[in-house]
Amino acid sequence: MSNSATLDEEVVSIITADETSSDKRVVSITEAAKINNVTRQAIYVAIKQNKLKATKKTRWEIDLNDLEEYRKNKYSRTKSMFDGGLLFDNDQGYYSVNQVAKMLNVPAQKIYYATRVKMLKAIRKGAAWVIHSTDVREYKESYLDKRINRRKVG
Repeated sequence: MSNSATLDEEVVSIITADETSSDKRVVSITEAAKINNVTRQAIYVAIKQNKLKATKKTRWEIDLNDLEEYRKNKYSRTKSMFDGGLLFDNDQGYYSVNQVAKMLNVPAQKIYYATRVKMLKAIRKGAAWVIHSTDVREYKESYLDKRINRRKVG
């Protein structure tokens, strides 16, 4: 089971327990950070940027329903949109530089360099570089595989 699924179950159990109790269930910044698997600072920043609702009495209190809403709407690079479509739609074969680096088991800087010197075709969409799977395959066959073969021969 994934870590995210475990966290979802934990939040659901807390919210379910909350609905059966008479008073509204709230958590501290520390508890919210633990539930979301982030730092306390990340929760505090989300509150200051009005991305997460919270009230301050003697300490910050966050309603669990608000925390769940924040988790659903939280920014994720995988959900990034550009011109009405997903920026990195893996189902359509579009990947980020970091995804390609992980696929090829090379540093991300090597991928950035390959795009800059035109060894790897990439498309700029807003602030992101998007690379298609066919271009990844061509780069791997044309450059990476040849370098590995040269090392074995030499």
